Amino acid sequence: MGYTDGPSPARRPDYPQPVPTPITTYETAIMQDVFIGRQPIYNQGLEVMAYELLFRSGDANHAAILDGDQATSQVILNTFTEFGLEQIVGEHLAFINLTRGFLLGRYPLPVFKDRVVLEILEDIEVDAEVVSAVHQLADSGFAIALDDFIYHPDLQPLVDVADYIKMDVLAMDRDTVREHVALLKQHDVRLLAEKVESAEDFEFCRELGFDFFQGYFFCRPNVIRGRRTPTNALAALDLLARLNEPEAGADDIEAFIVQDVALNYRLLRYINAAALDQAEPVDSVRGALETLGLETVRALANLVVLSRIEDKPPALLTTALVRARMCELLARRAGRDETSAYFTVGLFSVLDALLDTDLEQVLAALPLAEAWRAALLDHAGELGQVLDCVVAYDTGAWEQMRCALDIATVRETYLAAVSWSERIGPALAD
Repeated sequence: MGYTDGPSPARRPDYPQPVPTPITTYETAIMQDVFIGRQPIYNQGLEVMAYELLFRSGDANHAAILDGDQATSQVILNTFTEFGLEQIVGEHLAFINLTRGFLLGRYPLPVFKDRVVLEILEDIEVDAEVVSAVHQLADSGFAIALDDFIYHPDLQPLVDVADYIKMDVLAMDRDTVREHVALLKQHDVRLLAEKVESAEDFEFCRELGFDFFQGYFFCRPNVIRGRRTPTNALAALDLLARLNEPEAGADDIEAFIVQDVALNYRLLRYINAAALDQAEPVDSVRGALETLGLETVRALANLVVLSRIEDKPPALLTTALVRARMCELLARRAGRDETSAYFTVGLFSVLDALLDTDLEQVLAALPLAEAWRAALLDHAGELGQVLDCVVAYDTGAWEQMRCALDIATVRETYLAAVSWSERIGPALAD
């Protein structure tokens, strides 16, 4: 895993060359307890252009046996070595936060300069040493981003070298955001709005001229009073209701899917592309039912129906895929029965955003079991416990996680779900 076979990453001339050292017990413990996540960064067309990688120790109160820079270096180095950047971000760029120690060359950067954007954190003291180091990193070919930026004349030397400037629009009033945009538009820099939490925030930032956007606005419904639900969303809701009818047996589901030519085609295409444990290609819905079982086919048909909803950013479906797969994998690890139910609950956790309707209203239109409703609305019951863990991990709310399994297992299932979603996503496209 990782970039062990490629050329050495670009470094400043005075960077110390890495010396292989044995991994200590403490370093191993860091790797076992570290969370790793990603948050998408979008362009104006709501296409993913990059991910910010998130790292955090699983125990914030752990004694600081190593200093902060050294501990961070071990977390990042071990993570990249064990998992590989490509597994986490695919072909996209990765934004990575750097501590002062990395900036000043105390530790070699474990990345390729054409794959990453180095983020200068707002709490790093900007002195002559830091300014010089940032300029050398930029000269060597790395892209530079300034994180949580609030303008001050002392920061001008970094503005002059930055490729991206990130502004926390949630922490500023709108007049201040406007002033910053007007000021920074005078420089050759791309602006990234952070903490964009609603469709209204997104439209405000886009109209101001931000180039990129980061936040969970796409995971929330854009409910506008008086607006009619789009026809394709109503059609999807009708399909979901019919697919999840409790009394529907294998024959009913087969007949229903076969009569919808597009659903039939895309379901079979997905099943074969995803290689879902079948020894031979599946060429019919009946064959899928016999090979995978009714509940698995029902869950996968739900996925295909949701993938057909238009006018939504592709990243929203990716979120649904990651949550669905992660719920399923965690349920398997915990020895739970009927893991397809966990898959569907994870998938349906973004129904409100996909349909731009309050989740309670959406679920009222679906014939779901009460346990599913409780899991989706209140994160209650066994289904809800797993969903709660998955949503907290996926959104980076790690301090709120209440998972029965250990951190390493949760992290591994997340990375596996991310890799799976990247692999099978194209099978769901037209």
